[in-house]
Amino acid sequence: MTDKTYNVLFLCTGNSARSILAESILNKEGGGLFKAYSAGSHPKGEVNPHALKELQALGYPSDGFSSKSWDVFAKPGAPEMDFIFTVCDSAHGEACPVWIGHPMTAHWGVEDPAAVVGSEVEIQRAFAQAARFLKNRIMVFLSLPLASIDRLALETKLRQIGTMEGSTTSQGKSA
Repeated sequence: MTDKTYNVLFLCTGNSARSILAESILNKEGGGLFKAYSAGSHPKGEVNPHALKELQALGYPSDGFSSKSWDVFAKPGAPEMDFIFTVCDSAHGEACPVWIGHPMTAHWGVEDPAAVVGSEVEIQRAFAQAARFLKNRIMVFLSLPLASIDRLALETKLRQIGTMEGSTTSQGKSA
């Protein structure tokens, strides 16, 4: 086992829901071997309250989150990322800042629960589903032998994770 702590950045456009869910889930499930962060290309400026409610319901940390620009992580003195995952299709298609170091990247797109219009139950269900899809991806990511796998194989595995159930990519979309 390695003493290295891996830094992971989850990106989304608004940094108010999916990226926040992923940040909290990885920080708890990563057992100190991972430090997760989140940011957005066009942050909304506030965290969606349904995301925080879902984190609380699942027993994940829900305090101290903020909606911030991804520029924060491209500045000198920012933590150097080992992995960067986009969790929404629009952020995946945008020109990202130049990241310090050479982080591995993958797209783990999940439908935006904040875009759901409907009853409180329907909205809550959308957030629960997004959290479940993200947690499933994170748990597979955590099972990878990061210290012993070569970079090419790891990049392939990271992309495969992005096609799991609930993926917004055409090959991974669930019916």
